[in-house]
Amino acid sequence: MRLGVLDVGSNTVHLLVVDAHQGARPVPAYSHKAELRLGDHLDSGNRLSRDCAVQLRAFVDEALGVAEDKGVQQLLAFATSAVRDAVNGDEILAWIQDETRVDIRVLSGADESRLTFLAARRWFGWSLGRLLMLDIGGGSLEIASGVDEEPGVAVSLPLGAGRLTRDWLAGDPPSADEIRRLRKHVRAEIAATAGTVMRDGRPNHAVATSKTFRQLARISGAAPSSEGPYVRRILRHSAVTQLAERLARTTAADRAQLPGASRGRAPQLAAGAIVADAAMDLFGLPELEICPWALREGVILRRLDALPE
Repeated sequence: MRLGVLDVGSNTVHLLVVDAHQGARPVPAYSHKAELRLGDHLDSGNRLSRDCAVQLRAFVDEALGVAEDKGVQQLLAFATSAVRDAVNGDEILAWIQDETRVDIRVLSGADESRLTFLAARRWFGWSLGRLLMLDIGGGSLEIASGVDEEPGVAVSLPLGAGRLTRDWLAGDPPSADEIRRLRKHVRAEIAATAGTVMRDGRPNHAVATSKTFRQLARISGAAPSSEGPYVRRILRHSAVTQLAERLARTTAADRAQLPGASRGRAPQLAAGAIVADAAMDLFGLPELEICPWALREGVILRRLDALPE
């Protein structure tokens, strides 16, 4: 079956076309995306502008054309924290559905965490035992832990790299006071969940998904994406601690010159490193292994599991 997955994220809106069959791994066939940065366009009343809605509708139109050209048989569409947080998010999605017939489902933070965990579990398998998964998105931080495919704990915190940059870091580079206040806020939020996340015991293995973690790993010396998904990529806490301090002192333009960093996400990288450092410290994780699969793959796998045999 050829599936299309339309992911309306806080930073990027992404259509991924995959060949997927029950019992087999999804194989990417085509990718089409745009950086709409919906999370940056939430106003003080948590409303998305009409311009954002029009841009999103235009991308959905494009995605439908691409899906038809690529022979997609079924389109799965979902939205995460930017639309979830917007007070007019449901209104915008209803308008888009009326115009395009595409039903975009809003995932809860807990569902986002569970589906990402499912993808990580399927990628690494059962042999790793208790798994702890971290994912830093544009709007939220997802944390999940467990021994099965359904995590025993699934948490979503409003600690996305884009959200924190927008709300806490005005300077470029940010001031020492901004960094200090953000660091205190992040650590307090994560520490409040530590007991819940670790209640059933320490993980046998800790993994990370998302662009932020991949960029931090690449800057720290991990293999580039051009070497493929099967190369083992490790992100060590000692390296993240150094990066959190270093990136806070640099401008977005300087960060964009680092290996693996993109110009579009460079402004968020300092906040992302602060979140990664805090999570690894508070959960006692000396290293994380980067998982190539994340939320989109989790959505695909859940859909395949629901197919009749």
